[in-house]
Amino acid sequence: MSEKSTLLSKEQLLAKIIVFVSIAIPTLIAILFKISPPEIETTFDWKVLPKFHAILNFSVSILLVMSFYFIKNKNVKAHKVCNVIALVLSALFLVSYVIYHTFTESTSFGGDGIIRYVYFFILLTHIALSAIILPIVLFTFLRAFLGQFDRHRKIARWTFPIWLYVSVTGVIVYLMISPYY
Repeated sequence: MSEKSTLLSKEQLLAKIIVFVSIAIPTLIAILFKISPPEIETTFDWKVLPKFHAILNFSVSILLVMSFYFIKNKNVKAHKVCNVIALVLSALFLVSYVIYHTFTESTSFGGDGIIRYVYFFILLTHIALSAIILPIVLFTFLRAFLGQFDRHRKIARWTFPIWLYVSVTGVIVYLMISPYY
């Protein structure tokens, strides 16, 4: 098998894994919202996790802005470091988010009036775009990892603003719902 066909088959395998993960994670989260959490006794205060999630989202937002700054200034190494850390923090967020929703009920927003509509608009766009951004981020990383920088740049133009919106609105949603925990 030639080196080019080996690379192509590796890319196809990784693409299939990305598609699987991109379907499995939102499906798992949707299921968690439909089932009751198990009744277990623990001394761990699950209510600390939403603040942790907001800190992770805030950190990802800062890293994404820094990454954009670095690539505009042709500092590819710093750009890469920021993006890898942002990906790791996002993965940590996803794991923690699934754990949190496995063991706790969802918190309802208690605000009234126009703020309620603002909250639900932000929440719904955040949820929809968070499901969409997962495969986009992974394919953006895959293309950079494989050295396909032209293809990477084309998709990164979409990845950056959507990922940034999702991370920023994650913090906003937390700040808006935190009084109701």
